[in-house]
Amino acid sequence: MSPEQIKGAFGTISSHDTGTRQGVRARLLTLLAIIGPGLIVMVGDNDAGGVSTYAQAGQDYGYTLLWTLPLLVPVLIIVQEMVVRLGAVTGVGHGRLIRERFGRYWGNLSIFSILVLNFLIIITEFIGISLSMEYFGVSSLVSVPVAITLLFAISATGSFRRWERFMMLFVAVNFLVVPLLLVSHPHAGSVVTHLVVPGIRGGANSSAVLLIISIIGTTVAPWQLFFQESNIVDKKITPRWINYERADTIIGSFIVVIGATVLVVASAALSSRGTTSSFTSTLALAHQLQHVLGHGAGAFFALILLNASIIGAAAVTLASSYAISDLSSTHQGLNARFSEARGFYLGFLALLIVAGSVAVIPHAPLGLITLAVQAISGLMLPFTTIIVLLLCNDRAIMGPWVNPRWLNAVATIVITALVALSVGLMTSTLFSSLNVVALLRWLFAVAGVGLAVGIPVGWRYWPARVTIDGDRRDWRTPRLTLLEPLPPSRFRWWLMRIQSVYLGVAGVLLVVRIVQLATA
Repeated sequence: MSPEQIKGAFGTISSHDTGTRQGVRARLLTLLAIIGPGLIVMVGDNDAGGVSTYAQAGQDYGYTLLWTLPLLVPVLIIVQEMVVRLGAVTGVGHGRLIRERFGRYWGNLSIFSILVLNFLIIITEFIGISLSMEYFGVSSLVSVPVAITLLFAISATGSFRRWERFMMLFVAVNFLVVPLLLVSHPHAGSVVTHLVVPGIRGGANSSAVLLIISIIGTTVAPWQLFFQESNIVDKKITPRWINYERADTIIGSFIVVIGATVLVVASAALSSRGTTSSFTSTLALAHQLQHVLGHGAGAFFALILLNASIIGAAAVTLASSYAISDLSSTHQGLNARFSEARGFYLGFLALLIVAGSVAVIPHAPLGLITLAVQAISGLMLPFTTIIVLLLCNDRAIMGPWVNPRWLNAVATIVITALVALSVGLMTSTLFSSLNVVALLRWLFAVAGVGLAVGIPVGWRYWPARVTIDGDRRDWRTPRLTLLEPLPPSRFRWWLMRIQSVYLGVAGVLLVVRIVQLATA
């Protein structure tokens, strides 16, 4: 494939095409060529863990937690839009960018951490595959090896376009949520009301608040940052196509939230029809849906879970392969043939095989694995999102594409809220007896004071847009090795040291907690 062409699932354009797009048809054809990284990363966000979380929200709390879902749209768009610009402008993967601008320590820490987290997430994806196929009477000893073979075959074709087309097929299957919604016969008025009016059935207790944190926490998973940036680089999207990639991300954001809403609404049909049992597993819920709703409701839910798990496994495993490539500086991707990128593809296959093997072990500590995934995501999210914000304010690599001041203000508020929720989730995992509601009130009070002081101060020091001669869509980051190191900054020094202490202390406590649970 020519490095000057973008070959997407639905079309081909030149990376440096300077032609103007006049009319709806021309712009739509361009969007069809670009669309992919944003849509896939968003739909992949509704993976096995996401399906389980939304199903639990619906079965245990009915429609009353629906109001959390519309809040996810701006959060997704703001964070992932910054990732879009990083990928298109710099042309390098997320892990390598951190290593080059913040040093090997932070780069290696971020890469090794994401590899550990992704490995655990891939295990949960295979758990989702095995549970969904068990609904149809297929043993995990059959379904998991078949899934591993399928995922590797799709990814090792040596063509980005073929891989993306396969992913789009899975995205299309995601629309099974439509018949699932129809057979659940929701009360439209109640659904609309609960989408806009906050409330919690039974009041704001610790269990409900932790579930809300989990819903929001599945929104910006650390793997998404690594995946979308590197996938944009792999597809060869340049700054000239940033607006189309933004549209791709926005479309994906709405699709993922609509899908999550349908899963909550369908699961809520159990409680609205007199089923009082609490959520135990996605397999049990599929059987309950079939019993209560009939009309293939259980089969629709099981297929949605299977599809979500496959997309999640494909995206998260690929994110890990990209991270390994960043670590080794090989810069390999899906356009390389197997003979040209054995390390890239064999690493991909090894992750699938090892994670799949753990998922089929009888009596494997699946609950402990799920808890570890949530806790490590909570541990990493503050670090990963803050790094994205700092990179998008780095003039040397972003030039005229640095964040405008208003976006820095909005992104700071969003990231601060995510950090507070993540710290709350992490702390409640380590100390299960804590009052989560009181903890969050304290965290948000501190965050509010910090924002009230920090944003006005930051407004003065955040870099203004860099002006250049010519079209900024033609500006790309110079070779990273030729750039001057980041200029000294007392604020950044303190911020990185605070993060280092938090990661160290919380990481040790998390390991101790997991060992305690494993040996109990």
